[in-house]
Amino acid sequence: MIEVRVPDEQEGTKAVVRAWLKQIGDAVAENDPLVELETDKVTQEVPAPAAGVLAEIVLDTDAEAVPGALLARINASTPAQAGAQEAKPSVSAGGKEEPAGSPGPRPAPGISQESRLSPSVRRACLQRGIDASRIQGTGRNGRLTREDVDRAVASATVVSVGEPATAQPRRFSPHDIPLDRMRLAIAENMVRAVSEAPHVTALFEADFTAVAAHKTAMAAKGVKLSYTAYIVKAAAEAMAIAPAINGRWEDDRIAISPTIDIGVGTALGEKGLVVPVVKDAGSLSIEQIGAKLDELTRRARDGKLERSDVAGGSFTISNHGVSGSLLAAPIILHQGQAAILGVGKLQKRVIVREIDGEDAMLILPMAYVTLTIDHRVVDGYQTNAWLTRFVEILESWPA
Repeated sequence: MIEVRVPDEQEGTKAVVRAWLKQIGDAVAENDPLVELETDKVTQEVPAPAAGVLAEIVLDTDAEAVPGALLARINASTPAQAGAQEAKPSVSAGGKEEPAGSPGPRPAPGISQESRLSPSVRRACLQRGIDASRIQGTGRNGRLTREDVDRAVASATVVSVGEPATAQPRRFSPHDIPLDRMRLAIAENMVRAVSEAPHVTALFEADFTAVAAHKTAMAAKGVKLSYTAYIVKAAAEAMAIAPAINGRWEDDRIAISPTIDIGVGTALGEKGLVVPVVKDAGSLSIEQIGAKLDELTRRARDGKLERSDVAGGSFTISNHGVSGSLLAAPIILHQGQAAILGVGKLQKRVIVREIDGEDAMLILPMAYVTLTIDHRVVDGYQTNAWLTRFVEILESWPA
């Protein structure tokens, strides 16, 4: 038997089994997607390590999946050989010996082998607490479809909540948004971050005139750069003035990361947020940072990020201005980091500057920038010094 295990590169992130893409008895080819695992950061498909027949599922849907845990077993024999071996009893996920011909859990009552639930339908049933065997399928061969589940939700409008003696009817609307695992994990992490780390936010503003000029000049040379690339580069360079910003709180010390690994918040619309990481950003040129950001953003929106792409960040940037926000404070710290940078919407504003000893009103492209810090790790002095240097780098970008 070939064992299928949870990948080791989770870095402590809790994962759950989101959906099995193959069922017991299905033939699989090497590298076929076998099961989806989900964390608060990313959904990952685990491929089959070898060709054969899926013989046993050890961790079922919604089970917690720690690094290295056994997910399933594959019989590497051909389907014909596997059939010849069915006289041998198999052991199910629960550890009980089962009769020959029944390796592992069977489909739920009322659901035939021909109408097994698709990952989308199974996920919808789990999110809404619906017993799939009670729904009449309208798909091919009686297969249950997502529309069948939605209709069942719309018709089941009243449920009881609380203890039987005090239960009150609560009406569910088809417009309610069920909590998926990503949203629950995000909520858990946000509450933990706020309760563990004292958040303090400092606010500066930055003039992007020099950056805009450089961005235009690079575009004329065929190199397209986003403003985020400049923000990442400036943040990496500013770490030299206050290295603890690139650190984290430990019980016995403040640990400083040896490399500057910057996570960039990337919105996925209704699906939430992921934070892909630009590794060792301090050693990269502006062009390299731009290319890496383009690649990570594209893969994030295509749902193709690996766990290694979102792990290991030492500092995070929330470029919330891209969606129109001028100011957000405090921005919740990423777990295990000392600071997070927020950048608001870039807009032209009237600013007073001194030119040749005289005050002058200028129209400049400005943005508010905030640094929210874990006050256990750094104080106001380092926070303001870092922001001063960060703004200075942006405003003096070489032409």
